[in-house]
Amino acid sequence: MHHEVPLITTIAAAFGFALVLGFAAAKLKLPSLVGYLIAGVIIGPYSPGFTANAEIAAQLAEIGVMLLMFGVGLHFSLDDLWDVRKVALPGAVLQITVATALGAALAHLWGWSLGGALVFGLALSVASTVVLLKALETRGILDTTNGRIAVGWLIVEDLAMVLVLVLLPPLSNALSGGEAGPDIWWTLEVTIAKIAAFVALMLVIGRRVFPWLLWQVTRTGSRELFTLCVVAAAVSLAYGAAELFGVSFALGAFFAGMVIRESEFSHRAAEETLPLRDAFAVLFFVSVGMLFDPHILIEQPWRVLAVVAIIIIGKSLAAAGLVLLFRYPLNTALTVSASLAQIGEFSFILASLGMSLGLLPREGQSLILAGALISITLNSLVFSALEPIQRWIRSNSALARMVERSDDPLSELPMSTEDKYLAGQVVLVGYGRVGRRIGAAMTEAGIPFVVVDQNRELVEQCRSKNIPAVFGDAAEIAVLIQAHISKASLLVIATPDTLDVRAMISTARKVNSSIETVVRTHNEEEAGLLRQEKAGIVFLGEQELANGMTHYVLQRFGREAA
Repeated sequence: MHHEVPLITTIAAAFGFALVLGFAAAKLKLPSLVGYLIAGVIIGPYSPGFTANAEIAAQLAEIGVMLLMFGVGLHFSLDDLWDVRKVALPGAVLQITVATALGAALAHLWGWSLGGALVFGLALSVASTVVLLKALETRGILDTTNGRIAVGWLIVEDLAMVLVLVLLPPLSNALSGGEAGPDIWWTLEVTIAKIAAFVALMLVIGRRVFPWLLWQVTRTGSRELFTLCVVAAAVSLAYGAAELFGVSFALGAFFAGMVIRESEFSHRAAEETLPLRDAFAVLFFVSVGMLFDPHILIEQPWRVLAVVAIIIIGKSLAAAGLVLLFRYPLNTALTVSASLAQIGEFSFILASLGMSLGLLPREGQSLILAGALISITLNSLVFSALEPIQRWIRSNSALARMVERSDDPLSELPMSTEDKYLAGQVVLVGYGRVGRRIGAAMTEAGIPFVVVDQNRELVEQCRSKNIPAVFGDAAEIAVLIQAHISKASLLVIATPDTLDVRAMISTARKVNSSIETVVRTHNEEEAGLLRQEKAGIVFLGEQELANGMTHYVLQRFGREAA
């Protein structure tokens, strides 16, 4: 007997085509997500043959967004968000303004209405959190300063888009040529109050309730119940936040992860949800591909090219310029700009709302989807180009070199710094969770050290506590010179950014050939490579944890390690 099973059919088709085309893309040295997007185009309504259920695919993709943002919340603490507030908050607001103006100006040239131009510009201004997280995780820079700034930037964008989605309906009459309703300011006040209430509820009550609940479930000894509790928290809280407070699913799930992070089982929660996050993230990319009408590439190629140029070039240049204005290093500016060089889920929501309100023409939705598909496909290539672009800029642009050597009081130690910090000291690169513990231990032991970090706020905090600190990239010789690496006795690299470790060590040894180096890593293969390259003492996270636990067990039974 034949049964109508659109859910099963959609999942089977999406996963099947995504597997085949993702594998083909990987073989061609392309990002797997390119294959997932093409799979969506093939099973979408604009391609001949089988057509999957687009509505079901979109809902499955929403679950993927929830789980992915939940995972980010598990790793991204409120302290991390607070540390990058000075660049993420104003930077995101200014970048949204610039990108919206570029998109609206382009739509105005095409003869669109004010409302259509505004919706179009806003849709091009907000990047996809899902795409960003995939890119940062793939490159192992999610937990670095640059990664935290990029994620914080997108969280601010998400909050701004929540306000836009709430305010657009009451403003639609005015934007389409009519008069604005009297309830606009009231709507704004209610929206801000709801978001503030949700954040306060999650931070004050949620941080106590959910870790306690997770502990109670863990005491049952059931792995299935533990996984169910984690997934239920992610999805249910996201849905409840959307229904009761009007925030997005993504933002609700993010805060759910942040409160569960307070539990000692946060790492286990992240591991348990990883397979589900990966599977549903694939469905997100497939659902994006399903929305794409390839005919727009033939009918309006120049308009598509202009949209892609705004997303990849216009937004990126605006973001990079803003980050540099906040006196962050060139590599931070390039990382943030690459992170924003795409659009995604909020753009689709804005486009749908704009069409339902009669503001955005159908052509606008097609152009937004074309820009999303192309920019998401090219985003991995943009990230891959960062290092050669950075090398080229530094070697050919006097302006870039001047910016990085700008008259910044945080980029050099104060003249009043005591002599004990200028010779024989430890240079500590990275003052995050690990670096702070190392610094505290050295302070207690009376060992002088100088901190080097790319986070301006952390450097300012160190100086307020009379800890000598230099702001900048430790891979740059000028930064290490300011930390007096030439006379230092030890270089401790406590940052999780393993990509720049070799450059940091090489730069330090150019100035001080006899300096001893200490490095951290969480990757066994990376640890082996670093040891082969004589990177100094390498501490592997899991190994050190095992050593510490072993030492305690042996000590408990009065034995000594062999």
